Amino acid sequence: MLKQKELNDFAIGDEIILFLIVNKFEIKTAKNGKPYLNLELRDKSAALPAKVWDKLDDLTDKIKEGTIIKVSGAIEEFNGAPQIKIDKIRLVDEKDNVIAEDFLPKSQRPLNVMLNELKTVIDSIKDQFINQLINKIFSKENLDKYSYAPAGKAWHHAYVHGLLEHTLEVATICDLVCSIHPDIKRDLLICGALLHDFGKTEELIYKNVFDYTDKGKLVGHIIIGALEVEKAAASIPDFPEELKNQLLHLVLSHQGKLEFASPVEPKTLEAIVLYQADELSAKTNAYKYAIKADKNKGNRWTRFLPLANTSLYIADEFARDKS
Repeated sequence: MLKQKELNDFAIGDEIILFLIVNKFEIKTAKNGKPYLNLELRDKSAALPAKVWDKLDDLTDKIKEGTIIKVSGAIEEFNGAPQIKIDKIRLVDEKDNVIAEDFLPKSQRPLNVMLNELKTVIDSIKDQFINQLINKIFSKENLDKYSYAPAGKAWHHAYVHGLLEHTLEVATICDLVCSIHPDIKRDLLICGALLHDFGKTEELIYKNVFDYTDKGKLVGHIIIGALEVEKAAASIPDFPEELKNQLLHLVLSHQGKLEFASPVEPKTLEAIVLYQADELSAKTNAYKYAIKADKNKGNRWTRFLPLANTSLYIADEFARDKS
């Protein structure tokens, strides 16, 4: 296992010698016509931009997204944000004994605990048709992908096992709402919670880097998930059409608004609860990690977060935790 100081623990001006993985690789041209490599490099803690200006011919055919490299240089500030100034760069070799998994962030929750929790949630579904559908979709191959995948490329639960962690959070929130409002169809809602992001197992690449597959870009996780529900329901004899349509509606409407790429907006009580539960889990996680990422920078506010349209206040308990 790789042991080195984490990227997020360095401050502006610190020198670094680190193994990192290439998260983004682009060849660009500066205003003076000189080509350069525009990179994003990451470890488990953070991803930072970096540029390479010299000896490009030695690198362009060898480096791509997912390539592991060793760099020496320093953390500098550019346009108010940290970036890596690279002095030396080389590819890793077998003697370095590092693998791509060393650089992918992971859920802090133990996988076996989350899988047991998932089983408990599935077993709690009493409706025979819904239970059959869930178990059919969660075949071993699907469950392996589902339990490893991140929930996103960068915004929320963007780490290994993140999809499972996010799903369990959403299911827990939905279950709580059901305990307050017993007229909600619990089995229907919990099924929607478990399946709302299932399509991300095919929407995302998550072996060496987190990115979108061609299918993810062309179809998207919402439609992928809905097609999976349609296929599973068709394979179960006498599966009620009305139940199938309500399950499809949960998957199709869970992002809430048309401008958020939701094919339809929530039109059932269960769909409204699922949308709000998904929002709560996603934003809480995203904001928590945004604060964590900036807590050692000496500021009381995070950087501006475009998706949140604001900076976030770093409260005293975070501000005191400096290294």
